[in-house]
Amino acid sequence: MFFHLIFTNIRHIYIYSLKKNHIMNNKIQPRLLYADSKGNIYDDPDLLMVCRRGEEFALPKPNELTPLPAESNIFFLPDRYALGLDPKTGRLVVTDKLAVAAFICPGYTLTGICAYKKQQNSSPLPLFAYGAVGYFNGKFYVCAKKVDKDKRQVFLNIPKKKIEIGAKNLLKKYPDNRLISHLTKCALTYCCPAARNFALGRFEAPLPISMECNARCIGCISKQPKESKIPATQDRITFTPTPSEICEVMEEHASKEKRPIFSFGQGCEGEPLTQWKTIEQAITLYRKKNGKGTININTNGSITHSIPHLKEAGLSSIRVSLNSANKVLYQKYYRPKGYEFDDVKATIKLAKSLGLFVSINLLYFPGVTDTESELTYLLDLIEDTKLDLIQLRNLNIDPDIYLSIQDNLSPSMGFLNFKKRLKKNFSWIKFGYFNPYLG
Repeated sequence: MFFHLIFTNIRHIYIYSLKKNHIMNNKIQPRLLYADSKGNIYDDPDLLMVCRRGEEFALPKPNELTPLPAESNIFFLPDRYALGLDPKTGRLVVTDKLAVAAFICPGYTLTGICAYKKQQNSSPLPLFAYGAVGYFNGKFYVCAKKVDKDKRQVFLNIPKKKIEIGAKNLLKKYPDNRLISHLTKCALTYCCPAARNFALGRFEAPLPISMECNARCIGCISKQPKESKIPATQDRITFTPTPSEICEVMEEHASKEKRPIFSFGQGCEGEPLTQWKTIEQAITLYRKKNGKGTININTNGSITHSIPHLKEAGLSSIRVSLNSANKVLYQKYYRPKGYEFDDVKATIKLAKSLGLFVSINLLYFPGVTDTESELTYLLDLIEDTKLDLIQLRNLNIDPDIYLSIQDNLSPSMGFLNFKKRLKKNFSWIKFGYFNPYLG
């Protein structure tokens, strides 16, 4: 219900302009966007867009603004008042209109969060990333930067009918394969980009496998405890696929894609390493049939002893997700059961020593991830593990919920300075958004 409420009127955006665009020092200075009670979206002629970085509210940095990319969404936030800056007084203004945010398409990392004042007794926001967005000179601008040029999750010119036909053909060809049935539902019901790519026979194929998880992430998108008021955005898989079902998916995908990537660990499951023995059998079966391509696992890195077995079976790469390299903040968000952050670090280090390509999925949050203390912890992790790639993905969560678990935030250095500092210390490090094909 709440999910549908937010997205009700994003297709109908009305721009209301009375004055000339605000221009200071020839720089882009977007105006505030707000919504009325019906969900129609307007720009304010007198107030400038403000973004939030941690507990800081400020104008967006001009070099951290991007024209809103295609396939992004603009939506309003119930029970939250829009904040803007009055350029005449230099003061922050709380309006009586609903705040507006952008959910940006894959390949971009947010540099600023939507600024708003929450009303009392407001419900938690669904698990999306809430980018600050404004309007300037005929265009929408969002606080975000492109971090990956890969177009694997661009569907702009692909008719939905083509995806539907691909999914239905898979069901006809493999009527008894439960995993294929699950993935076609993900493609057609939830519009999962990975599942849609499988239906199209291109790029990266998802391999969800685990019903269980050994963490209780605050922002888990597939399962929330009954007492939580946060709505999960999709259903979790309800069975464990057999090695032959998994292998069948891999063979089908490899028959269509010349550079196939396969990834265990998806949003519609728990922790894949809890089923590492099944994964080992599936990889072994596929490789024995001369199966080619990059086999990756997206994981929380909790079960270190499984990695040598998966490497031996034919695993190519590993991506370990973490919100922070700070043990305390990591524990607060992931709330692990039966493992600790030191196990995650050991997994990263072991995987790299075994010759696997190692990425971290750094769940980036402006004003938290790009602070001096958080950067220091991350530098130590990279120094100790020599990992290859940092995937800069957005943390999908209600900003107030995430900020409620923070302690003594230091000032934000900004996204671009954050990247520069990392590159200065480790020249080999790469940035991206997707799992690479390794040949």
